[in-house]
Amino acid sequence: MSWVKNIKTLINIQCRLRKKVILIPPDNFSPKLIAGVDVAYSRKDEYLYGAVVILTLPELNIIEKKIAIGKVKFPYIPGFLSFREVPILLKVFKQIKQKPHVILVDGQGIAHPRRFGLACHLGICLNIPTIGCAKSCLIGTYNPVPNQLGSYSFLKDNEEIIGLVLRTRKGVKPIFVSPGHLIDIKTTYNITLASLKGYRIPEPIRLAHIEANIAKASLNLD
Repeated sequence: MSWVKNIKTLINIQCRLRKKVILIPPDNFSPKLIAGVDVAYSRKDEYLYGAVVILTLPELNIIEKKIAIGKVKFPYIPGFLSFREVPILLKVFKQIKQKPHVILVDGQGIAHPRRFGLACHLGICLNIPTIGCAKSCLIGTYNPVPNQLGSYSFLKDNEEIIGLVLRTRKGVKPIFVSPGHLIDIKTTYNITLASLKGYRIPEPIRLAHIEANIAKASLNLD
């Protein structure tokens, strides 16, 4: 199947699944385990590497990490990243022993043209609260963010608030955070701040990125 020729079908799937997204945290939500996920790709062949790292909150101590390897079965199409990465991430989560209370995803949440980014898709599949933490803006407008840790600007699509442009470190570019599933804007902000450890990227995602690339390098595919 040519996925590019079936964009309408993919859009219909996203629109149907987005109706399941819940932008309210579970009752008495107080996460003690946080996971970060990331996917690395080989430049020489069709392999991809999914990683999950689980840490304690608020200490950010690693308690578990897993890797899964698979073949790319979906092309890169902006706005449809979840169809490419969710399968390998689900494969990783089948291996974990400690279920996280919240997941940080290297990608968009509802800050997406159809309000259904990678974090939403993964959250729906796992039924776990998720937050999208992207390095670039996919959609929306925002005001300049003050150069202080924790400062933010609302990310808006017209008048709808779809996320935050968050300063995670003084002197570096902000990141774009948005709820994925079972989370709201305020909790997204608080958890993202709690997951920082001196870098631009939240620590769970940063560590998952490292693990995915270590796995890729170990097979000498690049």
